Amino acid sequence: MAIIEIENMEFYAYHGCYKEEQVVGNHFQVSILIEVETQAAQLTDNLNDTVNYQVVYNLIKEEMQLKSKLLEHVAERIVSAIHNKFKNVERVWVKVSKLNPPLGGKVEKVSVSLERKF
Repeated sequence: MAIIEIENMEFYAYHGCYKEEQVVGNHFQVSILIEVETQAAQLTDNLNDTVNYQVVYNLIKEEMQLKSKLLEHVAERIVSAIHNKFKNVERVWVKVSKLNPPLGGKVEKVSVSLERKF
């Protein structure tokens, strides 16, 4: 088994419970960890034998473009999209962070992490 990680991808998106957040938008970070068997790729050096990082990034980018009220919902959609595209994935962990959230004071970020084993 191998762990593939893509860390701190940055997106501008329109997630939030408040109407203003869905209009003005905010900066977000997403990190993902994917556990998958890579023995074939280790031997063949063939991209088709592993999880393509570019495809993962594009799936996350698509999900980040869809408005949601809750980070939990965004995280669930990302995990489901990865699992639907890569059936050989055994575990996915994702962290979605909203930078400078409007909480009435100085807060660097709020985050939701979600993990699923298949």
